Amino acid sequence: MSALAKNYNRRKIAFKRGRGSFLYSTKGKKYLDFVQGIAVNSLGHANPYLTKAMNKQAKKVWHVSNAFTIPESEKLAKRLTQKTFADYVIFQNSGVEATEAAIKAARRYFYSIGKPKKNRILCIKNSFHGRTLAAIFASGSKKMTEGFGPKVPGFDHFNFGDHKGLKKAITKNTAAIMIETAMGESGIKVIPDWCLRDLRKICNKKKILLILDEVQCGVGRSGKFFAFEYAKIKPDIVPIAKGIGGGFPIGAVLMNKKVAIAMTPGSHGSTFGGNPLAMSVGNAVLDQIFKKGFLKNVQKLSKHFISELNQIKEDYPEIIKEVRGIGLLIGLQLYNDQTKFIKKLEDNKLLTMKAAENVVRILPPLNVKKQEIDVAIKIIRKVCDKLN
Repeated sequence: MSALAKNYNRRKIAFKRGRGSFLYSTKGKKYLDFVQGIAVNSLGHANPYLTKAMNKQAKKVWHVSNAFTIPESEKLAKRLTQKTFADYVIFQNSGVEATEAAIKAARRYFYSIGKPKKNRILCIKNSFHGRTLAAIFASGSKKMTEGFGPKVPGFDHFNFGDHKGLKKAITKNTAAIMIETAMGESGIKVIPDWCLRDLRKICNKKKILLILDEVQCGVGRSGKFFAFEYAKIKPDIVPIAKGIGGGFPIGAVLMNKKVAIAMTPGSHGSTFGGNPLAMSVGNAVLDQIFKKGFLKNVQKLSKHFISELNQIKEDYPEIIKEVRGIGLLIGLQLYNDQTKFIKKLEDNKLLTMKAAENVVRILPPLNVKKQEIDVAIKIIRKVCDKLN
């Protein structure tokens, strides 16, 4: 009898070790892992380069307070700002903490310029920004907020794709628009480049901030370091997590100078955020992702994978409704509930997971090999054939 609370509906499978794209169960079975901790293990399991970096730092110092200067944190922040739109970084431990810090930064900015009533955040209804009280009400999901009242105020919503509704929802109290550049939990729905460009123009015109949540789609997952780079725009605030730690808990909120100036001493803090051990791993992750040709290879693999999946869709049009995604954040939308399909994939030693709208979410590591993708394609085709 497990002593763990029942807030997860866990699959009856456990693992004793992993290597690269593969996991090995406690029963000795080998699985191709295209979940990777939900886009967290950006460089696969037990990556030797990350392991070496962690072990090296573990022999020095694990944790010191942010009351002191942390060189590893300074280094990672500098590298992130040199490669992105951002001027400053605040480190956290998770995606939802980064999202909360993004919300605080937006509100604090307007407070700092004498407009404290500009404090509402506009989000897509049924999006996903994490599981804290503020984040679930930011997401606007009835399912996630049920039983957790009273409602946390300060959030307004518009429907996905409803541009008229978006513009109408902006009021004199709107501080920022916050969206996921590619919506993961909501069904792998990618915001089109033209829409991102229009959002930037709207924010400029209304003098409000643009927050792009790249917790799941950021740090190379899209084939660029940030998914919004395809649209050639610059947001004001970007929360990240997942892939930046390669499996180690790291979150961060990236900000431009205008916003960051408002985050004065005492305005925000984190006990563990930016600790030396986490930062050493984060720097090791960037060593790999910033290697020449790495992200180009993610784009190349994505093109191959999505092309093959679309061929399967054409061959089994009554099973697969749509192939969605960007980079190696991929979804198969099925006509029917995806639970049985995912179980069949698991029976054939391919691990995937659910997303909304009957979507099977596929998240290989960014350094996945082409032959591993080809194995996954064969398994998906086999399952389609059996269910046909």
